[in-house]
Amino acid sequence: MRNSSLSLIAATLALGALPALAQTPAPAPAPAATAPARPAIETTKVEGTEGVYIFRNVNHQAMFIVTSEGVIATDPVAYGRPTGGKSYVDEIRKITDKPIKYLVYSHHHYDHIAGGKAFKDAGAHIIAHKNVTERLKPLNDPNTPLPDETFTRRKTIKLGATTLELLYLGLNHSDSNIVMRLPKEKIVFIVDTLPVGQVPGRGMIDFYPLPTEEWIGKVLALDWDRLIPGHPGAGGRLGTKKDVQDQLELLQTASAAMKKLGQEGKCWEPAEKEFAMPKYEKWPGYQNGLPFIARRYCGLWGRGT
Repeated sequence: MRNSSLSLIAATLALGALPALAQTPAPAPAPAATAPARPAIETTKVEGTEGVYIFRNVNHQAMFIVTSEGVIATDPVAYGRPTGGKSYVDEIRKITDKPIKYLVYSHHHYDHIAGGKAFKDAGAHIIAHKNVTERLKPLNDPNTPLPDETFTRRKTIKLGATTLELLYLGLNHSDSNIVMRLPKEKIVFIVDTLPVGQVPGRGMIDFYPLPTEEWIGKVLALDWDRLIPGHPGAGGRLGTKKDVQDQLELLQTASAAMKKLGQEGKCWEPAEKEFAMPKYEKWPGYQNGLPFIARRYCGLWGRGT
């Protein structure tokens, strides 16, 4: 009997303890690991190449090639940092001590070529399309030297075992924008006209809509597999021919929509308020880029400019 009473008391005590146990707070979950912040300046080697690198300065990037006889660099990308080209030179020096033989300007816009003085001081020979000189000369920016050499349609640079083709295929993002192609690596470096997996934005300001469609067809006809864009692509990836085709279709969609609105006499404000491209609303840059696209195509179809 005594043992039964003791068992009953023990059971009662155990049951009484259950609510207290249930009220004990669970341990706080461990904080989720956060990805390290991406550095403002970064240099990465292009996978599968011997000496092709991408230099990134915040949201602008350029290509440089290290050869047995020296370096071919492109676009100082020192926008808002007039002497920022030195950071690019310093990054190259971390990779090689070979001389920087060439600097190629992709086009005349300062957000990509400001800071060329650091390369000139390092002994680089600057090459660009002839329209770059025409655009830059009146501005006389001390941090952006004029090209030492210009070309009209095509120029080939050979350094060590590397061949770099410079191609002017017509009007596109500007009247001076060129395609740089590495035939052996099947890589092209193209700035601004062909964002990778993103909606274009401010770059539409001096964009040539109809000639660009023809220009994109010429780019697609070239022999290449990977595209290095002048701004990091979605997720930081390189572009493909499908990305280029997708960008062409986006521009054609925008053009057709605004053509209808423009010919109805709705440019500027009514057309810009009605203009939308639902197919692309989930693409990065859609909300910010849409007004620029609308304004440029309204200029074309509403004013003939």
